[in-house]
Amino acid sequence: MKNSEIVELSKEDLTAKLQEEKAALNKLKFAHAVSAIENPNVIKAARKNIARISTEITKRKNEEAKSNETASEA
Repeated sequence: MKNSEIVELSKEDLTAKLQEEKAALNKLKFAHAVSAIENPNVIKAARKNIARISTEITKRKNEEAKSNETASEA
């Protein structure tokens, strides 16, 4: 998933996508522990997707907090 695709998602979609990605990562880790998966770089890509989504969620929360802070000062 590209960063441009992540930015376009709504807050609820991001949260849902984060849960999906975490579940997929757990399945990949389990499959890799049982028997080696064909391409272990898939695990690496899944971790990066989770990080990208988490970063976008945090970024939006910080922007929201700043806008609320600015609104309360005015």
